[in-house]
Amino acid sequence: MDDDKAAAIANALEALHMNQTALRSAVEEVSTWIRQRGSVSVHDNVMTTLEALDLQASVLASAIERLRS
Repeated sequence: MDDDKAAAIANALEALHMNQTALRSAVEEVSTWIRQRGSVSVHDNVMTTLEALDLQASVLASAIERLRS
């Protein structure tokens, strides 16, 4: 793969990664608000799902690093 294509892919993945991180933060904030109002099980389910999102975020970060090296 040429350097221009790798850079474009890395830039696109980085933008997706940043959006994913921002959405994760917003969802966690709403989930905390829900927990504070008594729905602990909903919060726990959201946090479990966010753990999977974190795993995917690390996969994106690794791909970005490989493309930029």
